[in-house]
Amino acid sequence: MESETPRVSFITILDFSEDARWLFLTESVSDLLGFEPRELLGRPALELVHPDEFSQVKQMHYDTIREDKAAALAYFRLKHKDPFKGYILCAVSRTVVHSVLVGSVSFATPGGKALQNTSTAQEVEVVTPSAKNFELRRWGDPSPMASSPSILDLTSPAACTSADMDTSSDASSSRSRGKKPTIISFNPLPAQSLRSALILDRFSIHCTVLYCSNDLLLSTTKVLGRSFFDFVTSRTEHNVRSWIDVIKSWGVNDRGQPSDGGFGFGKFVLLLAGRDSRGENEQDTPLSRRRDARINCRMPSSPRYASHSSPGTSSRSRPPTSLSSSTSDQEVSVDAIFSGHSDGILLVLRPTSKA
Repeated sequence: MESETPRVSFITILDFSEDARWLFLTESVSDLLGFEPRELLGRPALELVHPDEFSQVKQMHYDTIREDKAAALAYFRLKHKDPFKGYILCAVSRTVVHSVLVGSVSFATPGGKALQNTSTAQEVEVVTPSAKNFELRRWGDPSPMASSPSILDLTSPAACTSADMDTSSDASSSRSRGKKPTIISFNPLPAQSLRSALILDRFSIHCTVLYCSNDLLLSTTKVLGRSFFDFVTSRTEHNVRSWIDVIKSWGVNDRGQPSDGGFGFGKFVLLLAGRDSRGENEQDTPLSRRRDARINCRMPSSPRYASHSSPGTSSRSRPPTSLSSSTSDQEVSVDAIFSGHSDGILLVLRPTSKA
């Protein structure tokens, strides 16, 4: 059955609720898990987790948000829509982006691709017992994108109740003792450090912006449909283009199809006002040529490429103040995490710490 499972990777956004509800999915979810995006929007992502792994994955969801993690990778099983296909072992990445969890889900297969994914992730956790060969232990290297020092201390009473923390501690202790963890319960967690996520068209030389998670760095209405390089300063554009080319080459599976390929970390200067980065006679690669290299991938206007906003949680949160609202002509140095997937390039940005 593994040989029949498509080696694809879809991008997803989840909310901060204890159910981890789907807010956004790209269309390759149908290739991997059999569901159309519209069938999952607004539903709990945890309902697809294998019952034996549910409590641990729910605890991991909580810990990811509470600790403001980035580029974290986990291996666990998700249910396929076709009951005859059962549960699929998946590699699931997670990055906290202010008020949502942004990441991807791909088919987990051992070999070079798994080495690339685990070697570039900041954290690897194997939940499914039979997937221990995916486990990786680092040699104490520092985290390339650690939590911002200015985020709210979630251990304080203002951030979460003592009951939540006690439940979390009990669950962690149970895991360390090898016992089945307690299924925790918690209220939606507060927003974390200032980060934004973009989805770029990987099949375009201009990397058109298909999605922007919030207005904290760049105005959503300004960037959508434009070349990502319009918002990169000309002096750093060459480096960023070369990084994205590498990410595209990494994000190819063993069948030569667009897929996942680990994480890349970089730093460049963001131009908040934007510019025209295209030459006068330069044209984008024709869509018909681009489709030859991808797996049934459509632009966001497709009904299969969908987003959803749940009550009280938005996949495009717009806080009253943002960098772009008060400093429209400013250049901002940013840290970036790049990752390639079947349906696009996922880019997570945060302002570079001045410390």
